[in-house]
Amino acid sequence: MLPCQRDQFDLPDGIHYLNCATLSPNLHTAIAAGTKAILRKSRPHEITPTHFFTDAAETRQLFAQLINCPDRDRIALIPSVSYGMATVAKNLAVKPGLRAGQEILTIFEEFPSDVYAWDEVCADKGLVVKTISPPATSQHRGADWNARLLEAITANTSLVVLPHVHWTDGTRFDLVALRQRTQAVGAWLVIDGSQSMGALPFDVQAIQPDALITAGYKTLLGPYGMGLAYWGETFDEGRPLEANWINKVGSDNFGGLANYQRAFRPKAARYNMGEQSNFILLPMLNAALQHLLTCGIANIQAYCGSLVTDVVPALRNQGFWIEEADWRSHHLFGIRDTRTNGPGMAAIKASLAQHQISASVRSDAIRVSVNTWNTPDDLAALVQAL
Repeated sequence: MLPCQRDQFDLPDGIHYLNCATLSPNLHTAIAAGTKAILRKSRPHEITPTHFFTDAAETRQLFAQLINCPDRDRIALIPSVSYGMATVAKNLAVKPGLRAGQEILTIFEEFPSDVYAWDEVCADKGLVVKTISPPATSQHRGADWNARLLEAITANTSLVVLPHVHWTDGTRFDLVALRQRTQAVGAWLVIDGSQSMGALPFDVQAIQPDALITAGYKTLLGPYGMGLAYWGETFDEGRPLEANWINKVGSDNFGGLANYQRAFRPKAARYNMGEQSNFILLPMLNAALQHLLTCGIANIQAYCGSLVTDVVPALRNQGFWIEEADWRSHHLFGIRDTRTNGPGMAAIKASLAQHQISASVRSDAIRVSVNTWNTPDDLAALVQAL
């Protein structure tokens, strides 16, 4: 079993931080890397043209390893999930065979960035967003929700966009089954990995999504403002949001930049954001990715499972609802108060604060997101507060 990693993070004593789904704490190694990077930027005469590419190449290689991608050239650097989804929308508009009336499938209470992205392409192309809701019942909810999703994917589906785990309650979606179904009908599958990358194993070769888009500041343990995307073959000749200089062929030849090029670098490189060579944030992100690879993602998920194994039945016995184990993650889960005479969410939030517990309320769920800095005492405090 992976040992607790709390000493690797900059967290004060006495705080029960169960809120990685909002923002991760910094690793000491990331702080050191960021400090060194700030000092390097303070001496710009020491930054050479090579530095515009080396950190970014390392980031792509590390993330490729994390998701079992054999080709780092399929990884692009993006500033946010909304940037990645906007790129998908721009290319969906020219998807072969696209026709008015086709559907974009999303899930109930999806994160806004995965919803707003489709407004313009729907208006321009006559597409329809269809939201797939979970069943009203609390029993077999995750299994039935997945079944509803699979049933909703038809020849009229152009795009399915969803996370690996739901951002409010950790409900897990069967990405392999969904990929098989989308391939059968010619629909794209785009995954938001913001609440799972770095905490839940993901095998891009097994799932084969058209795109995987993720923020870097949650379970990837990186800084705010840096994200990552995997772009499959579907997007090899696609249209990026930007035509920036560094995405063009020959951009590593600074002396020839005025010899303007129309061709992009191959594969995912065309989708890199401008100023991808962020001299401060990239070293911090790389330190975080190296830490995750050293720990092992399966080990991180197992550690989180060891923390919550006894907590979940204890909370259920008190009258709270939590998704069944087969259909949720260990690192993120939602708690819903189903007690007849429950005190209400305001009282629950006050109790959490009184016990020095940092967690989130998302929709009607108390969202708990643990990681390797957490200890059994953190979860015991949660049970006591609730």
